[in-house]
Amino acid sequence: MRISLSARGLGAVLLDIEGTTTPIAFVHETLFPYARAHLDQFLAAEIGSPLITDVTRKLAAEHREDTARGEPVPPWREKTADALMQSLRGYLRWLMDRDRKSPGLKLLQGEIWERGYKAGQLRGEIYGDVPPALRKWREAGIDIAIYSSGSELAQRRLFASTPHGDLTPLIRGFFDTAVGAKGDPDSYHRIASALAREPREIIFVSDVVTELAAAREAGLAVVLSLRPGNPVQPGAQDYEAVTGFGQIEP
Repeated sequence: MRISLSARGLGAVLLDIEGTTTPIAFVHETLFPYARAHLDQFLAAEIGSPLITDVTRKLAAEHREDTARGEPVPPWREKTADALMQSLRGYLRWLMDRDRKSPGLKLLQGEIWERGYKAGQLRGEIYGDVPPALRKWREAGIDIAIYSSGSELAQRRLFASTPHGDLTPLIRGFFDTAVGAKGDPDSYHRIASALAREPREIIFVSDVVTELAAAREAGLAVVLSLRPGNPVQPGAQDYEAVTGFGQIEP
């Protein structure tokens, strides 16, 4: 199928990353292992910094919530620097093992990846149809924004370091879970407000049905991304779907 943005009165495209602009394999087989492999070194170098203080505050709050729910979390202790280090290592690995969309974890991963991108050890990966679509949409006056559970910093670095060059000038806004969870309709209202758009003027493209449901409840148009390797999901048949961005025309 083909979608005409202008015919539907749509002036903005909001994009997920994993499974939409970028292969799931890149996230799970490159980015996640890189963050895990460099976790201890990064913590040791940054312990006591404002960044780790912020991460610690976020993680301590998340740990309390997990404990209250009866989750089998590793212990959390902060009485000494060594105890805090062990707590951070243990809980962060526990979150990684579960692929949790933890704000504290995502903030830390973004900073670790930032070093990897700067060192030339990481380079953003996107589908080949993404750059020409972004350029075509922008030339037509369509706003483009990204909404991902990965930190805003991680999003920017991915799109700045692709084999197709720096694509960030084409993107008006980057949004992470600081605006709210992707399954919460209010998050999409906040994004629409930030873009100075009515929800009905925005189309959200994602590979996750629950995210599309939340965006649709908020009044956005939605379309399912069916990229190679994306898992089959219950309810997917209820959504318009595209297999590439070439099917979304200005």
